[in-house]
Amino acid sequence: MNPKTIAIVGAGLAGLSCAVRLKELGHHVELFEKSRGAAGRMSTKRGEDWAADHGAQYFTARDPLFIAQVEKWQADQVVALWTPEIKVYEAKQWTTFQSQDRRFVGTPAMNTPAKELAKGLVLHTSQTIDALSRQEGQWFLRSAEAGDIAQGFDALILAIPGPQAFTLAQHLDPEIKAIAEQSNMKGCWTIMARFQQTPKVAHEAAFVNQEIISWIARNSSKPGRTGKESWTIQANPLWSQEFIELSQEDVVGQMLACAKKLGLDCSTAEISVHRWRYASGTTTKTLGFYTNSALQLNLCGDWLNGGRVEGAWLSGHHLANKIST
Repeated sequence: MNPKTIAIVGAGLAGLSCAVRLKELGHHVELFEKSRGAAGRMSTKRGEDWAADHGAQYFTARDPLFIAQVEKWQADQVVALWTPEIKVYEAKQWTTFQSQDRRFVGTPAMNTPAKELAKGLVLHTSQTIDALSRQEGQWFLRSAEAGDIAQGFDALILAIPGPQAFTLAQHLDPEIKAIAEQSNMKGCWTIMARFQQTPKVAHEAAFVNQEIISWIARNSSKPGRTGKESWTIQANPLWSQEFIELSQEDVVGQMLACAKKLGLDCSTAEISVHRWRYASGTTTKTLGFYTNSALQLNLCGDWLNGGRVEGAWLSGHHLANKIST
C-alpha cells in the first residue's frame, strides 16, 4: 500500500469514521467542515444553562463492527444506554411502543462520540468547500471563507448529503448525478423547548404518525444531561420538505399547536428552532459507498447505507478499507 494524502469534505460520522480508519491504515487525512465543529447531524445545540440534541435522537447497533465501536465508546464513557418510556400516537390514540432495540446516546451530549473520533485528526472547521478541481492527478479545493487551498490531495472523499455532493462534483463525474438523484433527501424542522419545570407528560419520547410532528422527546431524560428541562420536537419529513422555506414564526406556530394537541404545552417555554435542509433519505439501492478509482473521487454517508447512524459509520469505515486495497 502506498500512503496517500486524502481530503474529506464533511466531518459528520461518516467522514470521521472514514478518516479514523484511513489514518490507522497509514494515510495522511485532512477534514474540511463548514460548521464550527465535528458531528454533522449528531448535533447538540447549546445556550445559557441548556442544551438539546436537535439532530439524531439516538442510535442502535446491529453490525458486529459497529457494536465493537459502541462498546469502545461505552468504555470511554462517551456513550450510554437510553431507556425511555416510548409511546406511539396514531389515529388519535396512544399506545406503548414495543421494541427490543437497545437505544444509545452520546454523553453528556449527542455530539460527544463524534468529538471523540475527531481527536488526533486534522480538522479544518468553518471551511465551506464550494469548488473542486483536478490538476495533474491531484485534487484541489476552494473554501468560501479562505479561498483556494494550496495543498493538493491524491484522493478526495465527499462525506456530505447527496444533493451537496452533486452540486460540488457533477461536472467531474456524471455518475454522481444519478446516485444523488436517488437519495430522496428531505428536510426537517426541529424545535427545542426549555421549561422551568418538567411538563406533565405521560411519556419521555413518542413517535407520532399522520401529524405535522413525527417525534417528541424529553432531552433531559437522556443520561448525563444537565441544565434546564428541555424537549426536542421534530416535524415529519414530508411536511418539513413541503414547507422548508416557511418562516420560522409560522413553523413554530404550527408545530407548537400540534404539540399542544399531543399533550405538550409549550406556551411558557423558551423556544429555539433549527432547519435541517438535508435530514433524511437513502438511495433506493444500498451502495454502501461510491468510489471512482480512476479519478480517486469517493462518496460516503448514511444516505448511501440505509440512512441510520450505524449506516453512516459503516459507510465511512468500509470506504476507507476499499481505498486502501
